[in-house]
Amino acid sequence: MQAEDVRQHLTTPLTSPAYAPTVPRFTDREYLNVVYRTDPDALRAVVPEPLRIGEPLVRFEVMKMGDVSGYGPYTEAGQAIPVSFEGEHGEYLHAMYLDNFPATASGREVSAYPKVLGSPSLNVDSGALVGTLDHGGLRVATATMGYKHHELDRREAEAQITVPTFMLKTIPGYDGAPRVQELVRTRITDVTVKEAWTGPARLQLFQHVLAPLADLPVLEIVSASHLLTDLTLSGAEPVHDYLKGAAS
Repeated sequence: MQAEDVRQHLTTPLTSPAYAPTVPRFTDREYLNVVYRTDPDALRAVVPEPLRIGEPLVRFEVMKMGDVSGYGPYTEAGQAIPVSFEGEHGEYLHAMYLDNFPATASGREVSAYPKVLGSPSLNVDSGALVGTLDHGGLRVATATMGYKHHELDRREAEAQITVPTFMLKTIPGYDGAPRVQELVRTRITDVTVKEAWTGPARLQLFQHVLAPLADLPVLEIVSASHLLTDLTLSGAEPVHDYLKGAAS
């Protein structure tokens, strides 16, 4: 293979790429969102500067992807933390767990999503919408919400999921030191909210050393929503370079 041919490839293995070279379009992306109040000291321990924390809130989400171009259906769960950056309000993606390797690889390599493999699920059980996350054979999160109790304004629903998203991109060099270390920003675009609901909710988090969601404990449930959407994820852009900051 010639050098110019190598430069045309964005992923490895060269002859069987880990993921498709496409901008994914999500169709029938279903959300269970539970916003809860947590320990502010615990938040400060995990949110990197220069992001700022306001109220000590966390959004636990389970997302069931009905269909995604390039990846097919899969399910994802994680935690997002409301933050601000230079006066702009958004969310910091703290952790994401999903059951699709190509989506995991592309999320980490092409962008900066903090994705690792896990076993999330989202289904309806006896009048409750139930979202769970397992790591290996152990349960680490269970969220329940009353199924379609009250309609939610679709403009409010869209506002919940279209705030700017901040992530930490770190790529180590061969000497073990960071080669790239940036704060990046992205957002959801081309959104169609098909359904939006709210209702009572509960959330349990269980201790696990490799999936430490419970390090951000649930002190009070603030709100919950159940959404069905179509959307696209925009590309990431760097907004802060930690290595340049360290050198200055």
